[in-house]
Amino acid sequence: MSRLTTPASIDAAPASARPLLDAVNKQLGSVPNLFRLVANSPAALDGYLGMSGALAKGSLPAQTRERIALAVAQINDCGYCLSAHSYLGKNVAKLSEAEIAANRHGGSLDPKADAAVRFAAKVVSARGHVSDADVQAVRMAGYDDAQIVEIVQHVALNTWTNYVNSVAQTEIDFPVAQALAA
Repeated sequence: MSRLTTPASIDAAPASARPLLDAVNKQLGSVPNLFRLVANSPAALDGYLGMSGALAKGSLPAQTRERIALAVAQINDCGYCLSAHSYLGKNVAKLSEAEIAANRHGGSLDPKADAAVRFAAKVVSARGHVSDADVQAVRMAGYDDAQIVEIVQHVALNTWTNYVNSVAQTEIDFPVAQALAA
């Protein structure tokens, strides 16, 4: 059970959050618990959706964004986000089970995406204090400065959702991601 109130429906959310939740419902066909939980603060929901929407217009492919989300959720031990992004990775981004496992281990089976995921994992682990060699490695894989900024922003946004869900102990409303094999 969540430690913070998760409005049971769009109508139970604060009035100013309802149009935002309606938009989520139209886009996703449902309103996952994370969105209803964050709707407790319409300002936080607006910020989350705004950042998410802006990053979706960036230059990183959707598959790479999901790969980063999986790596970040694994490092931050967020069961909700691991479950959500495992589901989205498989069913929306069409990532294979092997790719999802590689992402959760901080890499990728795709050489270019591997550099982005490894860099994202280092950003999380080092709390942003990466080395010159880390930046050079992601550049050598073909990422420009704008894409490096986007990788860092995806780390930040995913870390935020990881923390919100960990603090709240949000009830998982996706198929639960299994623990990684040792």
